[in-house]
Amino acid sequence: MKYIALSAIVVGLVSSVNAAEDLSAMFSEGKTSGQIREFTIDREYQGSAGTTTHRKGNAVGGYLKFETADYKGLSVGTAFYTTNGFLDDTNATDEKKVDPTLFGPNNSNYSVLGEAYLQYKYEKTTFKGGRQKLNTPMAGSDDARMLPNLFEAYLLINTDVKDTTLIAGHVTKFAEGTFGRVYNYTGATSNAKNLLSATSGYTYIANQDKSSHFVNMGEYAVGKSTNGVSVVSATYAGVKNLKLQMWDYYAHNILNLVYAQADYSWNCLLSDSVHPFAAAQFIKENDVGDKIAGNVDGMYWGAKFGAKVENFTAYAAYSQTGSNSASEATAGGTANAIITPWGGMPAFTQGMVTRHMFLAGTKATKVAASYNFKNLGADLSTTVYYASFDMDANSGYGIARTATEPGFDVEYKPELVKKLSLRLRGNFPRKFYEATTGDTGWNEYRFIANYNF
Repeated sequence: MKYIALSAIVVGLVSSVNAAEDLSAMFSEGKTSGQIREFTIDREYQGSAGTTTHRKGNAVGGYLKFETADYKGLSVGTAFYTTNGFLDDTNATDEKKVDPTLFGPNNSNYSVLGEAYLQYKYEKTTFKGGRQKLNTPMAGSDDARMLPNLFEAYLLINTDVKDTTLIAGHVTKFAEGTFGRVYNYTGATSNAKNLLSATSGYTYIANQDKSSHFVNMGEYAVGKSTNGVSVVSATYAGVKNLKLQMWDYYAHNILNLVYAQADYSWNCLLSDSVHPFAAAQFIKENDVGDKIAGNVDGMYWGAKFGAKVENFTAYAAYSQTGSNSASEATAGGTANAIITPWGGMPAFTQGMVTRHMFLAGTKATKVAASYNFKNLGADLSTTVYYASFDMDANSGYGIARTATEPGFDVEYKPELVKKLSLRLRGNFPRKFYEATTGDTGWNEYRFIANYNF
C-alpha cells in the first residue's frame, strides 16, 4: 500500500507544478515493456543418495512493466511478475517429483508487484528508490529460473568524475526469486545443507520459504531483523581496455564484504584476429557489530585468462578460498567461507548449478568455450564448460571430496520471430553432495522460451 501512496504523492506533486497536459504527457509517453517466459526443467538424480528422485516442472509467466516518461527528471516505474505451473501431472507439494525452482511457497503459482520505484535524474546524478531489480556482484537478481530476486533499495548513482561511476545506497528488503527455492531444505538441520545455501547466494536459515515476500534483509539472511545493507562502489574505465571496480557491502550487525575486480583485454602481437583477455577478482568478509551470523573471516580470490578469435571464445579460470580449522568446521563451516545471502554470483569458477567455490578450503577450476554462428547465417550461440571443486574435510561437509560439473548452453533467436529467444541448457554434476551414506549428482535439462516486448 505504501507504493500506491508513493505514486499518488508523485502525481500530486507533478500536478501542482505544471498544467494537466504535462502530467498527461508524462504517462501517455511512458513505455510498456515485458517478457513472456516458458520454462521446462527435468532433473534425474544419480548416485546412491538420489536414485529414486526424478523432478520436473513446467511454468509460464514473466513480467509486465510500465515506466513513465520523465518530467523534469522525475519518473515512476512499476512491474508485475507472475509464474504459473502447467502440465505438472504430479502432486505439486511432492518435491521428490516436482522441481520447486519454478514456483512459489508449496510449489504454488504466485504473482507479485516486484517493482514500484521513483526515479529522479539531475545532470549526472540519478536517484532511484523503491522496489527494483539489482544486479551487483554480491547482491543480484539471479534470473536463472522463472522469477528473479527483487529488492527494496535506495540508490544514488553519479558520473561527474570522468570515466567513473560512483554508487551509494541502502538496501532494506529482499524478495527471493524462484531459483532460491532449491535451497529450502525442509527440516534441514545439517551444517552441510545450510552452509550450501549460505555460500550459494541464499539464506542458511532452515525451513525458510520467502518467495513472493519482501522481507527485511537481516530477517531473510539470519532470522533477525537488522538495519539492512549499506553499499558503496566505484567503477573506473578511463584506461583503454581496462575496467576496475570495487564494492563495499556493510550488512549491519552481520558482516562487511569487500569485492574487487579488474578486467583487461588487448590485441595479440602475432595476429590482429586474436584478442586475449584476463581478469582477477577478490572478496574479503569480516563479521561486524553483534555478529549475528557468528564469526566470519572469509577470503576468496580468482583469476581468468582467455582469448577471442572472431566468433570463438575460450577461457580457463581458477579460484581459492581460505581454509577452516577443525573446530571452525564443527561450528558450522561459515568462518572462512564466503557467505552471500542475497543472490549475486560473480565467481569466475561457478557452474550452472554448482557454487561450491565459496566453501572454505576449496580450490576450483573451470574451462569454457563458446561459438556464435551469426556470421554463418544463424543467430545461434553455443557454450560448453567443465568445472571442478576440490574441497577439504573442514569445508563444513565433514568429508573431503571433488565435485564436478560439465554442461552446455545453446541459444537460438529465429529470424522469423523477432525478440524471441529459444534456449536449451544442460548440467551434469557429480558428487554435488557427499556423505558417509553416499553421494548425489544429477542430469538436468532446461528449455526456456523468452519473448521480449
